[in-house]
Amino acid sequence: MTANAIGRLALLWRGDLEVRRQATPENNRWNKIFAELAAQNIDAKPCVYCEEATDEVREQLLKVDGVLVWVDPLSDGRTRFQLDAMLREVASHGVWVSTHPDVTMKIGVKEVLYVTRHLGWGTDTHLYRTFEAFNDEFPHRLSAEGARVIKQNRGNGGQGVWKIEMSPDSAGEVVVLEARRGSEPKVLPVAEFMAGCAGYFADKGCVIDQPFQPRLPDGMIRCYVGADKVVGFGHQLIKALIPPPPQGSNSPEAQPGPRIMHPAEAPQFQKLRSKMEAEWVPQMMQLFGLTRDVMPIIWDADFLYGPRTSDGADTYVLCEINVSSVMPIPDQAPAAIARLAKERLARFSKK
Repeated sequence: MTANAIGRLALLWRGDLEVRRQATPENNRWNKIFAELAAQNIDAKPCVYCEEATDEVREQLLKVDGVLVWVDPLSDGRTRFQLDAMLREVASHGVWVSTHPDVTMKIGVKEVLYVTRHLGWGTDTHLYRTFEAFNDEFPHRLSAEGARVIKQNRGNGGQGVWKIEMSPDSAGEVVVLEARRGSEPKVLPVAEFMAGCAGYFADKGCVIDQPFQPRLPDGMIRCYVGADKVVGFGHQLIKALIPPPPQGSNSPEAQPGPRIMHPAEAPQFQKLRSKMEAEWVPQMMQLFGLTRDVMPIIWDADFLYGPRTSDGADTYVLCEINVSSVMPIPDQAPAAIARLAKERLARFSKK
């Protein structure tokens, strides 16, 4: 730790043992964040995590004042179960963890879509806590209300997110398409598809059910937030849950467009920014009993365009909140992360 540093911080992401040995502040996708942390006189070091290095990572984290975490819920068949247990342990020893696993389990899971459905970003959202309830209720809802989207509670990369609609050609069958890149539509008996979802209820899991948003081809708006203030936006023409063209799911035409980043002040997103900062984020924090000091340093809320109002204005429907591993980020975000980290370290050290 340098003489003028105000605190020691670890940036943690998933890798293997070789990546852990070779990691420096400069040779990774977090290098701009490292640079901004250094500009704030924060002594930040890489902390590459893999299950094989859990003891070594724990020892490293117990020697710092705080840790910023970027690890997906699911990665190559591995979950965060062991990591989250270790993060809870180091937090109990006074290390500041962002985002703490307990906060992730409140706002970083799909269940947040159900709990906050009454807020202005919500829609007709249902939750199934057991496979039996899913089996009893979902087929009737699908038949009566048209295309739906179901989502397992924890996941990333489109895993366990499905568009389902009744087959126009065969009674008792559905057309399903997973949001994972490269997926192709399948026609299955509804019972067969639902049986394949049984695993989503393991380990107290659940399934969220929302109506399919017809304006999906207009793209998704990713609203990046530092604690409780918007730090930027990303707009992308996504292809998830849109049937691939005749050329196939791996063709160039089937790939999503680039995510175009915008600063928080971008004029086209000021209505959404105002709603987030003045209404929706404060309401969500109050609902879950979260203070600004425990909100994630960087998180994002993903919005689809909802039905236009009678005067033609856009509405927005929340489809996901990400707190586990938010990358890439707008150009303005690394400086905001560093400022917030400095603020948190100063407050945490006084406790």
